[in-house]
Order: sequence, then C-alpha cells, then structure tokens
Amino acid sequence: MPDIVITEFMDEDAIANVLAGHDVLYDPKLVDQPERLAAALTDARALVVRNRTQVRPALLDQAPKLKVVGRLGVGLDNIDMAACAARNIIVRPATGANDLAVAEYVITAALMLLRRSWFASARVAAGEWPRTDLMGREAAGKRLGLVGYGAIARLTAQKARALGFSVAAYDPHLPEKHPAWVQVERQSLETMLATADVVSLHVPLTPSTTNIIDTAALARMKKDAILINAARGGVVDEAALCSALKAGALGGAALDVFATEPVTAVSGAIFKDVPNLILTPHIAGVTDESNARVSEVTARAVLEELGA
Repeated sequence: MPDIVITEFMDEDAIANVLAGHDVLYDPKLVDQPERLAAALTDARALVVRNRTQVRPALLDQAPKLKVVGRLGVGLDNIDMAACAARNIIVRPATGANDLAVAEYVITAALMLLRRSWFASARVAAGEWPRTDLMGREAAGKRLGLVGYGAIARLTAQKARALGFSVAAYDPHLPEKHPAWVQVERQSLETMLATADVVSLHVPLTPSTTNIIDTAALARMKKDAILINAARGGVVDEAALCSALKAGALGGAALDVFATEPVTAVSGAIFKDVPNLILTPHIAGVTDESNARVSEVTARAVLEELGA
C-alpha cells in the first residue's frame, strides 16, 4: 500500500524528482472516487491534496497512520484543522508559492474588465466594427480596493501601483501601525466599497466573511466598479452579483471561485446571459510556473514531516 497518496493534480516533475524512491500513489481522479481513496489511505503516512479533497474526520478515520497533509495551495477551507490537530496530523500549506499567479490574475482581470474590448471577438469576426460601443477605461488614475490585506493582496497592490492605480485596503486584523500600510490607504469596508473602481477580495471563508459582498455591499459600490473574487467561494452572494450585473448596477466582475465547486450545469445556470462577467475554474493560483513551485514546496514539506 502507498506511503504517500496524492489525490489531485500535481507537477509530475516534482513527484519524479523530489519524491523519487518513495512509495507514491498519484491519481488526480481519487478526489472523485471515495472508495478507492479510502482503500489507498489504509497505510498512508502522507496525503497531498488541493482544494477539492475534503479532509474531514470521516476521511481521517480511514487513514490511521496519517502523519501529514500537504496542501497544494494556501487555503485550508477543505481541511478540518481541529480534527487534524486532535490526531497529531501536521498540515503543511504551500505558503507563498502561488502568490504571484493570483496577483497577476487579479491585475489581468481588472484590465480586461476596465477595457471591455476583449469581449468583441465574435462581433468583429462577424463584420461588425463597434469602436464606440467598446470604448473602455484606463488603469492609471483608478483606485484598487482590497478586502483583506495579506501577502497576495500586498503583491497585487505593488503591481497595481506600477500601472498607476492608487490602492486602499480593508483589513481589521492588520494593526494600524503595520509597515504594510505604507503607500496603501487603510479604510473601512464601507468607505472602500464606495470609492474603489476595482474591488478585489483576499479573505478566507469564515462566518464573518460569508457573503461579505451581498446586495447591500454591491449597492454601495460605484455603478461602473469591477469586482474580482479569486479568494474563496461563498464570500460573494452570487445571485446578488448576477442581479446587479444584469441591472447595469455594476461595471463587471470576475469569479474564479464559487460557492459550489466544481460548478455544474445546475449551479452554473445562475450565470447564464449575465453581461460583463468572467468565469474561470479556480485557476487563478495555477500557472505552469506556480504549479511547479507549489508542488516542489509541498513535496519537500511532506518529506520533512516524514523524516525522509
């Protein structure tokens, strides 16, 4: 039976190079095959997951020898930390390894939605020439508002300033005198929502952040503002967002994360025919480069905890 079980996609070079010589079961289909996963975990000392594998007590009960959970990413919503701690199982996220990928995604989405012209390919190919319809806006002089001001948000702020954005942030957990506030205006959530041209979310899913962007929050935003969520599904009220976009009460939105993942034909029906909306499948933090970094960091962390 395998010593290390990997249930979701991982850079295969990291597996071959870092985990060479170890008994590894790598099968990205395991996340959707609970019976096979349970059988594989019987003797496993390490489990490596992304965001879909639910590391809950029921799964931990199937892995009596488990010592470490490696997380290919940073979010821990899918891992019951208390249950792991109770069993003396160490959880090792790949902190920092995909920050750049997420920051670049946010900037790219902001530029696309401000400029608007990137949605015109089919119209131009059909012989239309809608230049005046597609006159968008520049980034320079706009204000980026960050909900949450951790490492990824700070890197996003740095890149946004280089494009001419001014930056404000809301983070009640970051002390007022923290040096990260240099060049970034510290604001209340209400003020930031009302003044930002682009709002990007950088918070975990907790009881206090669930639907933090709801009907009331959307109503505070500028009519032409852009909303980007590459943080966690559930922090945006998706129905309220779709209603605001359909009503022309918001300039655009990009969602990389969703309340239900993966999105199905049923759960995704709410997004049908919603204008100025970009949807991506939880891919903001995954590039060729970040996947290699995250995979290597996680593989080495797992071996460290196994004493290998």
